[in-house]
Amino acid sequence: MIHNISYRVFVYGTENEEKVREAIQTLFPNSHPQIETIEGYFKNPVLILHDKIGKKREIRDFMKILETLNSSTKKRVLNELNNKMDDKGNLFLRFDKQRAYLGDLKIIEHGDAVHVKIKIAAYPAKKENAIEGAKEIFGEK
Repeated sequence: MIHNISYRVFVYGTENEEKVREAIQTLFPNSHPQIETIEGYFKNPVLILHDKIGKKREIRDFMKILETLNSSTKKRVLNELNNKMDDKGNLFLRFDKQRAYLGDLKIIEHGDAVHVKIKIAAYPAKKENAIEGAKEIFGEK
């Protein structure tokens, strides 16, 4: 159902990197993110933590975590699949970084988030087929 998952999260100068790593662990318990440093708007350093997950076991672990989302969140994602998926079958979700740190998953539209890109397995690789696969993931089928 899923080929791979990649994520990235920004760690600003006012944030504790360890707490952001804990937020990542809520979504991806076995991930060991890579680190990039960029320069922020005010010349301050900003860290980007990112990783790509392709191992079947780790993907299954993430899918189990998605199952814990409440039914209204799943319905909202299902209703917005057309807008959250690109033509290549990548599903884009944002999880609230602060809530993830507390062990609670909430999908948000903007703001301080863990940005997740899920490559849906679809044959042939078309948006319509990927949407059908995503519906299975979020419990519609």
